[in-house]
Amino acid sequence: MRTLGWGVALAALALAWVGGTAAQAEAPRLSLPVDCDMPKVCFIQQYVDTQAGEGAQDYRCGPLSYNDHGGTDIRVRTMAEMEAGVTVIAAAPGVVKGMRDGMDDVNVAKIGQAALGGRDAGNGVVIDHGNGWETQYSHLKRGSVKVRRGQRVDRGTPLGEIGLSGNTEFPHVDFAVRHNGVTLDPFTGRAEATGCGDGNSLWDPALETALAYVAGGGLFDGFLDRPPKLADAVDGAYRNERPDRTAPALVYYGLAWGLRGGDRDEIEVIGPDGKTLVHRESEIERDKARWISFAGRRQPADGWPAGTYRGRYRVWRDDDLIVDMSRELTLD
Repeated sequence: MRTLGWGVALAALALAWVGGTAAQAEAPRLSLPVDCDMPKVCFIQQYVDTQAGEGAQDYRCGPLSYNDHGGTDIRVRTMAEMEAGVTVIAAAPGVVKGMRDGMDDVNVAKIGQAALGGRDAGNGVVIDHGNGWETQYSHLKRGSVKVRRGQRVDRGTPLGEIGLSGNTEFPHVDFAVRHNGVTLDPFTGRAEATGCGDGNSLWDPALETALAYVAGGGLFDGFLDRPPKLADAVDGAYRNERPDRTAPALVYYGLAWGLRGGDRDEIEVIGPDGKTLVHRESEIERDKARWISFAGRRQPADGWPAGTYRGRYRVWRDDDLIVDMSRELTLD
């Protein structure tokens, strides 16, 4: 997690444990930093990195993080949801310490990190909660920031909207918590890179259901007339495409997140006559933050028959079904 560049330096000293100390007693009790239904509309894709050195792990000792990640990434599934607007709100009362707006919402994979000029956090807000506590809300949508420096905010005050600014490839807000300059994992109260496992959560206990750990799931699916590309799918490039009866191919795809090595995925397409057009099963070789699977067929010599085509994408982890998406396409 990068600060917004207002002189907020991360302390070199690692705070191994906050629970049970005076600092913990003074910690603000955190509410959700987003005004949306979690985990149905918004959900956490990546957590604070609890592993020291190379590699990454989340607070549950799972793979939902990346090396040196210091925030909690709360995302929406699609660009359309981002554009419709999902409000980011203050997780606790305080005073706005800094803010930035004006950076474009663009996938960093398209422009390169160097184009950011060190402004990796994108548009964002930092709130001072007193007693050395602060929260940061990064990657907000351009033009959405609603507060100014020095403004006092209450819990739930709108700050901006989930966006795609800064060093990111998907629409989300990166929510970070710091105490005396040290980045903490809000799920354990411990500093980043100090190990996974139990801790003393900084979240409001009423949020247990909304913040329940979800170890992977589906994002969206659809039909195309050609094989999809992962980067384009993540960027929402295919959302308005709809093959017709002249399509050179009929391809169904599913985009998922948080898959692990050993997961088994299955994708199939059923034609209007109820017969299987294509069916494929495979095993995920290694952990995948994002994964796209697809299957399809070339147009038959006599063209695509009219009717409804059905695609389904499923992923199993051991005996648990963690992704189950389906979509219909009617060709007239």
